Amino acid sequence: MKKTALISIAVVAFDQIIKKVITSKLVLGESISIIKNILNITYVTNTGAAFSILSSNTYFLIMISLIVLTVLVLYLIKVKTDNNEKIIYGFLIGGIIGNLIDRIFNQAVIDYIDVNIFGYPFPVFNFADMVIVISILLIIIYKKDDKNEIQN
Repeated sequence: MKKTALISIAVVAFDQIIKKVITSKLVLGESISIIKNILNITYVTNTGAAFSILSSNTYFLIMISLIVLTVLVLYLIKVKTDNNEKIIYGFLIGGIIGNLIDRIFNQAVIDYIDVNIFGYPFPVFNFADMVIVISILLIIIYKKDDKNEIQN
């Protein structure tokens, strides 16, 4: 649990530092091109979850985040996890807490990574979002591999 906590703290710190830099250097709605027509840093806020679903339901999203965090911590306390799982869950918990901090103190999540691939403008997201998505994918892959090993 110690390794998971340390990784979570590092993710939260990195996430909040980036968001502080973005909010102190850019005006809401301002965009800076990093790679022309592909990657911009664009300061926006999102009162919803992914793709702005459940917009303006901040308190509901705070409660969901707290419930998910509680379930994850209880899972980590009760279930024996290996080193890889501890790392993955550390990233997941850190990402959730990073966005939770925004929801509590700003009533919205601060987003800034603005990607356009093959002419498709993805919804603007942040480091915490990226860490959450990658962690969930890794958990799915890891659990699938566990099931395959058990069956063999």
